[in-house]
Amino acid sequence: MFLGSSLFFWLLAALGAAILPWHMQQDGVTVAGLVALGQEDPEASSALWQAMAFGRFWFWPVVAAIALALPGALPAGSAARRAVFLLWGGGLGLLAIVLQGMAIGVQGWSWPWLAALFGELDDRQFGIGLGGSLAFLGCLVMVTDGLAMRGLFKGDRFVSGAVGLLVASIALFTAWPVLTMLGQMFTPRGDLGIGASLVERVADSKIWGLACVGSNVNCGVFWNTLLLATCTATAATCLGLCFALIVTRTQFPARRAMRLLTVLPIITPPFVIGLGLILIFGRSGVVNQIVAATTGVELGRWIYGFNGVLLAQVFSFTPTAFLVLIGVVEGISPAMEEASQTLRASRMRTFRAVTLPLMVPGLANAWLVVFVESLADFGNPIVLGGSYGVLSTEIFFAVVGAQQDFGRAAVLAGIMLVVGLCAFLLQRAVVGRRSYVSVTGKGDVGLPTPLPPPVRVVAFAVAIPWAILTIVVYTMALAGAFVRVWGRDWTPTLSHFQRAFAIEWAADGRMLFSGGAWHSLFTTIQLAAIAAPITASIGLLAAWVLTRQRFAGRTALEFSLMLTFAVPGTVIGVAYILTYNIPPLEITGTAMILIACFVFRNLPVGVRSGVAAMSQLDKSLDEAAITLRASTFRALRTVVLPLLKPAIVTALVYSFVRAMTTVSAVIFLVSAEYEMATVFIINRVINGDYGLAIAYCAVLIVLMMAAIGLINLAVGSRRLGRRAAPAALPAGGRA
Repeated sequence: MFLGSSLFFWLLAALGAAILPWHMQQDGVTVAGLVALGQEDPEASSALWQAMAFGRFWFWPVVAAIALALPGALPAGSAARRAVFLLWGGGLGLLAIVLQGMAIGVQGWSWPWLAALFGELDDRQFGIGLGGSLAFLGCLVMVTDGLAMRGLFKGDRFVSGAVGLLVASIALFTAWPVLTMLGQMFTPRGDLGIGASLVERVADSKIWGLACVGSNVNCGVFWNTLLLATCTATAATCLGLCFALIVTRTQFPARRAMRLLTVLPIITPPFVIGLGLILIFGRSGVVNQIVAATTGVELGRWIYGFNGVLLAQVFSFTPTAFLVLIGVVEGISPAMEEASQTLRASRMRTFRAVTLPLMVPGLANAWLVVFVESLADFGNPIVLGGSYGVLSTEIFFAVVGAQQDFGRAAVLAGIMLVVGLCAFLLQRAVVGRRSYVSVTGKGDVGLPTPLPPPVRVVAFAVAIPWAILTIVVYTMALAGAFVRVWGRDWTPTLSHFQRAFAIEWAADGRMLFSGGAWHSLFTTIQLAAIAAPITASIGLLAAWVLTRQRFAGRTALEFSLMLTFAVPGTVIGVAYILTYNIPPLEITGTAMILIACFVFRNLPVGVRSGVAAMSQLDKSLDEAAITLRASTFRALRTVVLPLLKPAIVTALVYSFVRAMTTVSAVIFLVSAEYEMATVFIINRVINGDYGLAIAYCAVLIVLMMAAIGLINLAVGSRRLGRRAAPAALPAGGRA
């Protein structure tokens, strides 16, 4: 099996507990420090050595639990007997690791009753490091192996292990920080008690107010957010579908350029789109000046508020819908459409009765992802919202404003989670339990059916103006990188690029990256390149588990995978600080916390695109491979993954570019050693240095376009064994 034998993971747990340093090392793990037996410093020692040499008795339960699991890890004995030892040993090991990590913090015992029982501790405890992580992983897999041996998950240890790893990772890096943050809603406010404070926060009229119904004022932030998210999700999904149909079902000469243009907003740092819209539609924008000069009508500040935020969000999130839908549209079997036309159905009826219903999983998943993204969006409302408040901006001001009311922020985040859950349940109700399989193991020699004329006209009528508007917005926004001072001195210059990305040569011939932006650029590329494949792997594994397996808690797991997406990045950043600034996971200020934030913040897109693509694959494909004695992992690797290449590209592209361009989630997590590109840009914007900031954005866009090309080249295209349309015959030629 892919997860290996139970003995291998028992040895891994034993290695982590008995040999390797248990705690995180401030200077990193060195080769000399890997063997932690005999160390004079307890913090550099293994769990076993700390228990033996330094009297840290709380490590004995960890060692004993791992020893208890040994009879189950050995290949001798019946499966039922081995399962008992694996479940008890691995389960008690996990419990002991969690309890010892939570029981001791930066000031000794975490709970007073422990201090009364064992006496005060003279020293603190650092967070879990390499040894503790390997011991945790080993115990976890031993538990999942034991469950499989007991007959759960149809006895498949790979499936059991995959579910266990998903549950553990979601619990550690999603549920734990979110619950930590939500726990703040129960903090007292002023002289009020916990209950009264909670009621006052939840019943706030700024959240639920409906004064807009009878007067010209804004409604509460809940209704504003709900209206905005619904309109954005619907518009972006329709736009994404139009672009996907043009790219895949027409011979439009510029369809490749359109495909690149469609994903351009997703690789853009947050404030560029807002800046471009202001320059075009703002009070002094190009459109307003032209209208005023020709008609004398002042359009005013209409771009600020609901209109501007909706336009910016549709710009920002249409690429997400397109990336989810493109693989779904490509995966529809032409043979089904040809069968419909053979029965004398028109192209329009075929599209309405066959093609469109097969797109339902993709449409529903795209709508859900965009809806949740709109809920959690912070950058566009803060730039263009004006007095139109939404949940994400209210949370931001509650956290960083003068009030610093974490309880109010937690209540708003909880409301956002409830809205996300309702959207998730609505999506499941729409998709239902019907079959959308269109890729089977049978030969598929049909030709893609051309779009019906009405659909083609609508698609082009929607997509072409939007593409032109996109070009105009980016032209206006990026022009600021090539002029001396935006709005005052329009002299062409490249000085902004020189200040950011200057290169000098040392006396000994070495190249020196002397520009101020190099450090943040190299750090961002490195961390994004690490996070992207991890995000794609976990997301597609989760999609496979959710669509191919049936087990208790599957729906809860599916919703939990959307948690970090339904919470604004600002809240995630604060939640990560509150959770990981102290033991047992003390990773604040390290690259690990940034990578974890990238992975689990961007995971839902990989999951939803994978679920949409898996819904089209006949389950008999991987079942046939298993029937031929292939392992579950081999069937997944050789049969399913090659058919998921569009979803793989979506997950890799989205996770990489979001890691490169995110700002709200990491603005609280960066350090001097790990400065991110977007934080560097925001700091330049705050200082009024727009030229350098836009120049940096232009470089990021070019780099990410190159990265998208490399990802597509590395993954390749999916081959479905379909015929290509014959080339047009020359005039007078014969077939």
